[in-house]
Amino acid sequence: MDSRTVKPLADRVAVVTGASRGLGLALARALAANGARLGLLARDAGALQQAADAVRAEGSEARAYPVDLTDRAGTEAAVASCLSDFGRVDVLVNNAAVQGTIGPFVAEGGDGWEDVFRVNLLAPVWLTRTVLSGMIERRFGRVINVSGGGATGPRPDFAAYAASKCALVRFTETLAQELAGTGVTINAVAPGAMNTRMLNEVLAAGPGRARAEYEAAVARGANGGTPPDKAAALVTWLASAASDGISGRLLSAVWDDWANLPEKKDELAAGDIYTLRRITPDDRGGWKKCA
Repeated sequence: MDSRTVKPLADRVAVVTGASRGLGLALARALAANGARLGLLARDAGALQQAADAVRAEGSEARAYPVDLTDRAGTEAAVASCLSDFGRVDVLVNNAAVQGTIGPFVAEGGDGWEDVFRVNLLAPVWLTRTVLSGMIERRFGRVINVSGGGATGPRPDFAAYAASKCALVRFTETLAQELAGTGVTINAVAPGAMNTRMLNEVLAAGPGRARAEYEAAVARGANGGTPPDKAAALVTWLASAASDGISGRLLSAVWDDWANLPEKKDELAAGDIYTLRRITPDDRGGWKKCA
């Protein structure tokens, strides 16, 4: 075979959660187009099978593993089946997420917080733990966690979602340091504001509960929002060998010049760019410059 025709993810096995629709399906298609074989996870068995069929129709291998990500045993069993079927997992994309109750914390009653944290934080932890030993043994692995609104700043009326995503990013940063030198990298991706099921949930909540975000959601629904191919391009790059040495970072699919980061690996390793951090007055040159 002419080496110039080899795809960057040729023969890699990638697992994508929340892959039945929206961003997850877009990520799966992009990974497949770049040569990956796919294990697709989602709760809706019918929609997931349709997604797998669509990926196969485009010429790639894809298998569906229906699972409720709030259930630890079922989640670990699903990825174990994927490991058995494919022999390994090289790339794990933790994309699935739920918003939970939308509205002021004082009024929402706390219902749904456990499920939000199970899907948004604990499922990525469970899945990562299940595939990590094989990645370390082969000295290659990619864990890519999809972040979201609230990870880097407050998100009023979406407290559970924001807290879970912030925790996911800190997990990403922490595990990256533990995995240094193993050939396994872990990064988080901010995909941008897209027109997905979550947008519809904000619109359904209405201005009374979603408040400030409602008008932004209406505008995004009208203008189309961020296209998912931006996040798909970043995720595909992170999954490939082109991103070697980039780990523990939260990268924006919309705003960051991620393709040129390998040129700055030394600076990244020595600093806190693209990470969560506490900012002090000294970081701003004193209190007078903090405003």
